[in-house]
Amino acid sequence: MMKRRGFIRTLTISAAVAAIGLGASPVMAQQKTVKVGVLHSLSGTMAISETVLKDVALMAFDEINAKGGVMGMKIEPVVVDPASNWPLFAEKARQLLTQDKVAVTFGCWTSVSRKSVLPVYEELNGLLFYPVQYEGEEISRNVFYTGAAPNQQAIPAVEYLMSKDGGSAKRWVLLGTDYVYPRTTNKILRAFLKAKGVAEADIMEEYTPFGHSDYQTIIGKIKKFAAEGKKTAVVSTINGDSNVPFYKELGNQGLKATDVPVVAFSVGEEELRGVDTKPLVGHLAAWNYFMSIKAPANTEFTKKWAAYAKAKNIAGHKDKPLTNDPMEATYIGVYMWKQAVEKAKTFDVAKVSAAMGGQTFKAPSGITSTMDAKNHHLHKAVFIGEVQADGQFKVVWKTKGPVKAQPWSPYIPGNDKKKDEPALMAEKK
Repeated sequence: MMKRRGFIRTLTISAAVAAIGLGASPVMAQQKTVKVGVLHSLSGTMAISETVLKDVALMAFDEINAKGGVMGMKIEPVVVDPASNWPLFAEKARQLLTQDKVAVTFGCWTSVSRKSVLPVYEELNGLLFYPVQYEGEEISRNVFYTGAAPNQQAIPAVEYLMSKDGGSAKRWVLLGTDYVYPRTTNKILRAFLKAKGVAEADIMEEYTPFGHSDYQTIIGKIKKFAAEGKKTAVVSTINGDSNVPFYKELGNQGLKATDVPVVAFSVGEEELRGVDTKPLVGHLAAWNYFMSIKAPANTEFTKKWAAYAKAKNIAGHKDKPLTNDPMEATYIGVYMWKQAVEKAKTFDVAKVSAAMGGQTFKAPSGITSTMDAKNHHLHKAVFIGEVQADGQFKVVWKTKGPVKAQPWSPYIPGNDKKKDEPALMAEKK
């Protein structure tokens, strides 16, 4: 009798649990999550640039979650800090893929950090969205590049400075931080300049380490180089917090844009936040987005960011919200990944990668960006802006529409034999 009563009691409890489970299934389904990695330096020399990319990714995740998530699953961010330490990037990437089991990662700024994690993502068949302009010379089936290739930033910027509108520069200072992105970009630019008839004696090349803070001697050398009779321009690939002392020293030594214009590829609104920009008016930056762009999509983007920064009490941005190019590229990447997952109806890396080809998104720049199926790079518009006294940029030149990326620069010997590879999307065996 006791056994029978116990059996009946068990059946009753099981039926009740089943009933509760059936009744709660829509709620439980909504509570399911998908883990997504965020791999940006939140400390160290690159924190000045990368921290805000973490924040804008979290904003995009919140927006998506508020509208039902991705395939009904809530995005659960896993944020790690590789602390501007390049080997640590690889360790954190491996952690995200093997321990946290993230479906995708949004991260890296410098090319040395991307080069550090690339073997990890290829070995473990992970998926990385890289949101910053870079030197090209790379294609991976495991990476989608939402920043600019050289032909979408560096080459147009130099062409502009060569033009009458840009000042007709004849001599060139290639100044960068000492790592792969500046050195490879300058290798491309040297070849381009020589193809345009610029003599070796009219090219000066200088590098400084990460975190460098004393630019007095280098600015002096630039002034001397520029004083030799030909119109001179500086192409800056300085990265991270070194930009602050560099631009302060430009102002200190009175090197004005009318004398020697500087065009930067890694300086935007965020990096100029701590600088008195009044002496820098007229210096340039080349990007695929500026906060000052007049477009309904940008008005919406900047308003959303301002509200989010205030609500989350984000340092600096709660009072003075700024947006910039890598933030836009991060935002585009998050939404394109969501679209690809929903097209593929799975988080499987190979199927999501295949679905990424041809994805489009109306970017905050006002231009619709398209993901190239063969080379994993975005077709993007190019803008050149002048620094204004308030730290914003006035657009002085832009392309008529999106430019297709050329990951393999035609100015590097042997690249004419390299082609985009559709097989990139093939599943790793």
